[in-house]
Amino acid sequence: MLLNTDNGSPMPQVGSTSQKMLPKGLNKRYRVFQGGSVGHLHKLLSIESSTQVLYVGDHIYGDILRSKKVLGWRTMLVVPELEREVELLWELRDTRKQLRLLRNERDLVEDRVHHLKWSLKFESLGDDEKQNMISSLGELESRRDQVRLAHQQAQGDYHQKFHKIWGQLMKTGYQNSRFAHQVPLALGGVSEGSEKTA
Repeated sequence: MLLNTDNGSPMPQVGSTSQKMLPKGLNKRYRVFQGGSVGHLHKLLSIESSTQVLYVGDHIYGDILRSKKVLGWRTMLVVPELEREVELLWELRDTRKQLRLLRNERDLVEDRVHHLKWSLKFESLGDDEKQNMISSLGELESRRDQVRLAHQQAQGDYHQKFHKIWGQLMKTGYQNSRFAHQVPLALGGVSEGSEKTA
């Protein structure tokens, strides 16, 4: 029986509303408790090393980091939102390809705009050549603005499918989010099964 830290009274098993002792016939191997004393838990389970405990939690700071750093337990972070996010990533894979194409087109047009501006500023050009470049520059800048707007709108729509305000949990635009960077740190560098997304 796990004892409470407050007054040493028995801890109720999760799902139970009373603090009475567990029935004798209940399988003692698979029980879950909430609260209690770390020292008492280690003694009760004959824990010789903190690394023998696997702590499962859903709060990266309150559960995982504290358990890992203060207590030395192995930790497992549960992120329920990831299930839906993975489903959406699969459903929206064509949208991600379109976003990549728009971004590539935007970058290509911007490179051409910069090249033309540089040429107009630093190269010795004849009047006709200069006029042609100015005309091309105007067309390219117009195209760049159209592609930028299309990309911004498509990216906004894409991110709102995940969360109306925050977008994807593990991404900020095309970069990993702060949360995505914190997860491996909280888990001690373990990132089994993780794969890159868009």
